[in-house]
Amino acid sequence: MYVLLVEDDPLLASGIETALGMEGWIVSCVSEGHQADAIVQRQAPDIVIMDRGLPDGDGLDWVRLWRNKHITTPVLVLTARDAVKDRIEGLDTGADDYLIKPFDLDELTSRLRALYRRSSGRAAPHQTLGRLAINFKDKQLLHEGNEVNISRLEWRLLEALVNAPGKTFTPDQLQDRLYGYSEGVESNALNVHVHNLRRKLGNDVIETVRGLGFRLGPCQAPRGEDLR
Repeated sequence: MYVLLVEDDPLLASGIETALGMEGWIVSCVSEGHQADAIVQRQAPDIVIMDRGLPDGDGLDWVRLWRNKHITTPVLVLTARDAVKDRIEGLDTGADDYLIKPFDLDELTSRLRALYRRSSGRAAPHQTLGRLAINFKDKQLLHEGNEVNISRLEWRLLEALVNAPGKTFTPDQLQDRLYGYSEGVESNALNVHVHNLRRKLGNDVIETVRGLGFRLGPCQAPRGEDLR
């Protein structure tokens, strides 16, 4: 999962980033709303954690802007404002969840997992895809009945594609799923991971959409199924 954290308190941001990193999630951290806006509109993170009190204004103003533009990325709002009217304002603006500071990091990760489950629409952690049987929870992958080992980044790439069948991802969007918001990634890194997955799972597992990017290959649509 790729999380965008918008928080101007460096100590809190560092703590959240460490906790989410231990969950195996990619986290990009920014401190201002306009920085978050550029990432949301260009790179489509899975979830945004948005602080209300930012140097360039109320975080809810950016949530309102995204909803007016029909950007449906789930947003969890962080704030020290604990009045009921403030929570209602946040939810009415378009936030999906609201967490009051100070909070327990375990509660934050639990809420993020729940948001991700709701937004991804995944019916089951076990899925079949053509000749593949995939268990994302236990990181087990079978190809034509034979177990295949793939790298951590290849898992992230495969999960992004399987969870959005039919969606064409730009290279930038997929690169952010793998590495987060980073300028230091080699230009051919994504192509290397695509090549490796095709070599291990078959050329048809990932389809190249000329001039646009990549999408899940023309296999049968994913369906939930026990992995045996």
